[in-house]
Amino acid sequence: MKKVLIALDFDPSAQKVAESGFSIAKAMNAEVILLHILSDPAYYSSTEHITIMGFAGSKNILPLKSDNIDELKKTAQKFLDKSKEHLGDKTIKTLLKEGEFSESILTSAQDLHADLIVMGSHSRKVSSRMVMGSVTRKVLQRSSIPLLIIPTKKAIKKDSL
Repeated sequence: MKKVLIALDFDPSAQKVAESGFSIAKAMNAEVILLHILSDPAYYSSTEHITIMGFAGSKNILPLKSDNIDELKKTAQKFLDKSKEHLGDKTIKTLLKEGEFSESILTSAQDLHADLIVMGSHSRKVSSRMVMGSVTRKVLQRSSIPLLIIPTKKAIKKDSL
C-alpha cells in the first residue's frame, strides 16, 4: 500500500480516525492524504463548539451565503492543516472537496489512486439499530478500494445495561 486516504469530518471522533489511519499508513510507509468534504450546509449549522486535534471553532457558519462559503472553505482547510500538524508529519497532504459525502470520497480515492480508504463509523441518526453511518455504508457498498472502518461509537459499560 502506497497511498492512504483518511476521510475526516468535524466530529470529535475524527481524532481517533486520523490517528488510527496515520499509524497504519506509517507502518506501511505509505503516503497519507487527509480529506474533508464540504457538502450538506445543514451539517455546519450547529452552534456547537468543537475542539479536535488543535482545531477549535464553531460549526455555526449559516446562513450560507457566497461569502460564508469562502469562510467555510477556509475553516475546513484550517481543520485539515491543524489535523496534519497534530499528526506531526509535514509530508501529509490535505484535500478539500465539495459534493455529496460518499461520492466525493470514492471519486477522490480513485483520482488519487489510493490503496486504502480510512473512515469512521459513527452515525448521525437516532436509530440505535444502525451499525454504521450511512456515508460509511455507501462507501463500503460501492468501493473497489479496501476500506478500513474505525469504530467511533463509545463502548457501552456493562453496569449501564
